[in-house]
Amino acid sequence: MDAMNKMERDQGEAKLRYLDGDYDVILPGSYVVCAVSGVHIPVDALRYWSVDLQEAYASPALSTQRAQKKGLVPK
Repeated sequence: MDAMNKMERDQGEAKLRYLDGDYDVILPGSYVVCAVSGVHIPVDALRYWSVDLQEAYASPALSTQRAQKKGLVPK
């Protein structure tokens, strides 16, 4: 892969509004940042987020961890 192809695909961080089962794109980009781990999550691979906290997560375990820490679900 050459540098140009990589630059074309890496459009920076997206800004999303998280909804129940979907999200609205506020600012287009190629990834969002996991609120717990800081990992970049490609938007097309995003599966876990919190509507209440408006945050994205890299895995279901991280989503649960954050919800427990914020008191949204029991520990």
